[in-house]
Amino acid sequence: MAVFKDTEMMYDVLGGLFKNLLSDQEFASQFKAANVTVKFVINDPEGIINVKSDEVVCGEIPDFKPDVTMLLSGDTCHNFWLKKVSLPMALAKRTIRAKGPVNKVLKVLPLLKPAYVMYPGICDQRGLPKG
Repeated sequence: MAVFKDTEMMYDVLGGLFKNLLSDQEFASQFKAANVTVKFVINDPEGIINVKSDEVVCGEIPDFKPDVTMLLSGDTCHNFWLKKVSLPMALAKRTIRAKGPVNKVLKVLPLLKPAYVMYPGICDQRGLPKG
């Protein structure tokens, strides 16, 4: 059974994670300086999360051309934020697929440390498994 019971829950949890990150001034300025836009196309449940330098939009955005599109399952995304999935390994195994210059995503990876701290607390609040 999937971690997220439906798309709305996934948007609330994962979209909320990115919104919390962008509300942190230090993270937001570093992310903006990295100049990367990312579109997450998630299956099981189906959904799209767009992360720009100044906003997070859940759902399709017409004419949005992200630098990188990441394709993955909701469970893989959940486990990534719990530090159970290594991005380079997942890309090699194709558990996560990326379209666009992957070096841009790898450039942002070090900035994501606050998300790794934040996400387990979100799981506790939502009753999501961490094990």
